[in-house]
Amino acid sequence: MIKAYVTIAAISALLVSGCQSEEPEPAPLANGIIYCSEGNPDTFNPQLVTSGTTVDATAAQLYDRLIDYDAEQQQFIPALAKRWETLDNGTRYRFHLREGIQFHSTGYFQPTRALTAEDVQFSFNRWLDETSLYHPVSGGSYPFFSATGLDQLIQKVVKIDEMTVDIVLNNADSSFLANLATDFAIILSAEYAQQLLVNDHPEQIDLLPIGTGPYRFENYRKDVLIRYSRHPEYWRQGPGIEHLVYSITPNANKRMLKLVTGECDIIPYPLVSELNALNREQLIVTNEVSPNVSFWAFNTQKEPFDDPMVRRALSHAINREAIIQTIYYGNAELAQSILPPTSWAYDNKGIQYQYAPEKAKRLLKEAGHSDLNITIWAMPVQRVYNPNARRMAELMQSDLAQIGVSARIVSYEWNTFRRRLSRGEHDTVLIGWYADNADPDNFFRPLLSCAAVATGGNRANWCHPGFDQLLYSAIATTKPEERKALYQSAQHLLNQQQPLLPIAHSKRFQAQQRNISGVELPPYGGINFRLATKSTAEDETQ
Repeated sequence: MIKAYVTIAAISALLVSGCQSEEPEPAPLANGIIYCSEGNPDTFNPQLVTSGTTVDATAAQLYDRLIDYDAEQQQFIPALAKRWETLDNGTRYRFHLREGIQFHSTGYFQPTRALTAEDVQFSFNRWLDETSLYHPVSGGSYPFFSATGLDQLIQKVVKIDEMTVDIVLNNADSSFLANLATDFAIILSAEYAQQLLVNDHPEQIDLLPIGTGPYRFENYRKDVLIRYSRHPEYWRQGPGIEHLVYSITPNANKRMLKLVTGECDIIPYPLVSELNALNREQLIVTNEVSPNVSFWAFNTQKEPFDDPMVRRALSHAINREAIIQTIYYGNAELAQSILPPTSWAYDNKGIQYQYAPEKAKRLLKEAGHSDLNITIWAMPVQRVYNPNARRMAELMQSDLAQIGVSARIVSYEWNTFRRRLSRGEHDTVLIGWYADNADPDNFFRPLLSCAAVATGGNRANWCHPGFDQLLYSAIATTKPEERKALYQSAQHLLNQQQPLLPIAHSKRFQAQQRNISGVELPPYGGINFRLATKSTAEDETQ
């Protein structure tokens, strides 16, 4: 019997005390890569969170999924499942697993067998089945699966034989495979989980991770580093490096300095304003057009933000064009919808988020709020969709003052910020979203469904039955034109109700040393070091 469960908040403490060492900041590696990340992971299991920082640190490095998505070919491709078929009119999917897939062998776990259907069944039941012994471990919250409705869609996971598993759905769902190919649908080791139960330490499955991915966990020191080593029995083409180190460096200026001095091989979110000053003979700057959106969300469960007129008034006060130039230096597109223009369901016809201060004043007066004091919560970290939330909040603070609204800026350490945000302590918040897959549903249900309110992913705490009905109707049909019409109706309803103000769709930047290659920035988020290589001076002269 499990003696105690730990919450997400407790995980942070365990991550510090259980994995910390006296190890100094990492020195440059001859046969490895140092990635200077912007923050600490919440956990080493992406099933438990939707944090981009955690996904970047864990999902593609430690784990694999049943299927992957090839963005270039725009199709789903085999991963741990070598093939699959759809049965029973789209309500049953049968997955045939690859043979000989090895889990990580570490100082704290030595697997005795390869991957089987038992591991797939356990990994899904962890978040799907409330009677699973592992369901309540680490808090029992699985936000992505709840927000997308996967926990309600899947009826059961059936082991057909050692290498075959069926996933049975309650109804056909056109977004099912897309959600299955995300960074959250990872496969864990059932054998490791059972060992931890016997030893009364089930929470360690999320702290001392075991997966089938290209790297295995070595150690973690909060605010300093995460250390991985190459998985020698990886099942597909693996890394060309032995070691991967995440040097945790929240300060953007310090990351840039460490890149220039060679203490970092790669950094995310380089300061756009300083890119031109980088030594391009030594360094490479890459950028990707990515499906993301930054937005200003109103906590609709608090007065006066429960009034759509107030939300529209505040939105009209914000000069988003000035934000694009000042914060993104023109390297972003003004958002006219929560969906980026590259989405097949995008529609901005008749949708207007205008900068109109006089209209904002009039609407506030009509709503009975001539003297308003609010808070703007600003992320303390850089993300793809928002390179400087604090500076953005300052610009908005100035805009709001022009219509007589006093705004105070609030921020905390990143994990504390997310925890308090999930509890609904904010008035308004500057945050955003990076799509996990190509389906438009991924922008709607995780961010704005009623189910996402319960999981804390809906930062506006906005639950609209009519909006939910549009979303569920869209996933229930396989006809592209019907789905598109429903998603366009959803965008127009958002424009009317204004639970959030879309701000920008940003390019994703990364800077690295010239001798690094093979590091992938998937278009749907995360970072993948599976094919990473690092050449030496000797290599370059040959």
